[in-house]
Amino acid sequence: MNDLTQNPLELPEAASAFAALGSEQRLHVLRTLVRAGPKGLAIGVLGERSGVTGSTLTHHMKILAAAGLVQQIKRGRQVICIGVAFERMQELSGFLLKECCADTEEGEGHEHG
Repeated sequence: MNDLTQNPLELPEAASAFAALGSEQRLHVLRTLVRAGPKGLAIGVLGERSGVTGSTLTHHMKILAAAGLVQQIKRGRQVICIGVAFERMQELSGFLLKECCADTEEGEGHEHG
């Protein structure tokens, strides 16, 4: 797991991840993978469950993978898609909240759960 204090998410990485999440179809694909858990789904099953298939799914998976939100693993002739968003979502939250209220008097001692 990435420790935010040792290796903070940089602005270009955060921008890439947020841009990847800016598509309703990609967000739906990612949520489908998160629901499937750590074993992931074969790409055909992912297409059926998400309603996104063929070259459109391939395109969206490429963008999500480049943003570090999913992985694709070849197992024999199958491509397994796995949502790795848990850590990344924590990193993205940390990126946004790291400096929350820093420029206000109320900022001291302010914590996010």
